[in-house]
Amino acid sequence: MILQKMLLKTINSKFTIKATLLVCFMSFSFINAQEIIEDEKPVEEKVKDSVTNKTRIKADGVAAVVGDFILLESDLDREIEQIKAQGADLGDLTRCELFGSLLESKLYAHQAIQDSVIVNELQIRSRVDQQFQGILAQLNGDVEKMLEYYKKDSEQALKDEMYEINKNNYLAQEMQSKVTGDIEVTPEEVRTFFNDIPKDERPTFGTELKLAQIVVIPEVTEEAKQAVIDKLKGFKKDVEENGSSFTTKVLFYTEDTASKRDGGKYTLNRKQPRMVKEFREVAFAMQEGEISEPFATEFGYHIILLEKIRGQEYEVRHILLRPELTQEAIKEANDKIKKVREKIVDGTLTFAEAAREFSDEEETKYEGGQLTNPLTQDFNFELTRIEPELYSQIQDLKDGEISEVLQDEDRVNRIKFKILTVTDRIDDHEADFAKDYLKIKNLALQDKQIKAVEKWQKETISETYIKINGEYRDCDFQSNWLKK
Repeated sequence: MILQKMLLKTINSKFTIKATLLVCFMSFSFINAQEIIEDEKPVEEKVKDSVTNKTRIKADGVAAVVGDFILLESDLDREIEQIKAQGADLGDLTRCELFGSLLESKLYAHQAIQDSVIVNELQIRSRVDQQFQGILAQLNGDVEKMLEYYKKDSEQALKDEMYEINKNNYLAQEMQSKVTGDIEVTPEEVRTFFNDIPKDERPTFGTELKLAQIVVIPEVTEEAKQAVIDKLKGFKKDVEENGSSFTTKVLFYTEDTASKRDGGKYTLNRKQPRMVKEFREVAFAMQEGEISEPFATEFGYHIILLEKIRGQEYEVRHILLRPELTQEAIKEANDKIKKVREKIVDGTLTFAEAAREFSDEEETKYEGGQLTNPLTQDFNFELTRIEPELYSQIQDLKDGEISEVLQDEDRVNRIKFKILTVTDRIDDHEADFAKDYLKIKNLALQDKQIKAVEKWQKETISETYIKINGEYRDCDFQSNWLKK
């Protein structure tokens, strides 16, 4: 099983693209998830083998049947090309391993149907619309080119296939969560896992840094806030009194780039909180066809049009505007952080003291500016895995050195100023149970999840109709797909 190989690679600190490939298979796979079709006639096609790089003629028949799903001969080639198009490197993964991962995905989806996993159709339709618009944007709005690329006769045919793909990926993910979602590891299990790894096979973790930052954000004036509120009120009045199109105003004015291409549309669900609290509270208090008064979130100011209510689902469109920053406010913020830097450099304040007193970043200031690694939830950043933008900002810093003032931005603030420092550096080292507990705990959890998946697969494969055809019968699968 690919999961086993991934864990083994991780334990030996050989982080490869395989983790990315697994996510691709489980979340973004563009294979055909068709129901079984009897007496299907093979279709000859030219296929370029992504492993041998040779073109061959093959009959596109049924390569495998897993419960209610089939895999065609061409599905694996199509999947490989899709992964390569996303820039991934297949490395030493074989066709048999890749095919086995597709079988796993179908087994999850099949069993999800048997277990009556409920499909959120509105959520999937919304996801399809977003994917469709995203692909179309990459092709500069050329629908014909898009249909030609995906070999479809119409937009609806492409959307229908995308819906089936997303639906079955959703089923697979829900089933996988059902198998592994409640698994936890105790401290004793973590210790046992670590002690069971032979000393010469224990993971070696690369150079790690602890980073801290102080952030100063330009202050938005009350006049700028009021200007945005007045503008949104004007939009509301124009739609309600003059019959103007809310969607058109979204396309012209909204600053929410994620939803702009879809006319500002979002689908909210009372049971699945995704939007910020203020946004949800306003939307769920509205009536169909109503436009809200302007309201604030951390992202700026919004108005919402509630288009439709379907049970727990609320379909809304919104316009987001962010107040303008004055040049005076920008200069004041820049001057402030320069003075803070001077105090640290001349020893008047420590970096941690300055962060607590002056930083505008709530997430870090009370930790003395210390950054938390979002992947590991500790303060350590592995040097080779730091995101490129952050790496470019700290790559030349010596321990304890303070960076120059940097101008940056994030999804909330279009301009912010910051200074960074390296508070600690841990060189390459063999895993230490105390120092690297969180990383070891994560490996132990993965190991336990893999064993649970193995057990589930073994039982489910034995109870499910599975047939492997052609060349794939010669594969040495980790799981017993051939039921030998």
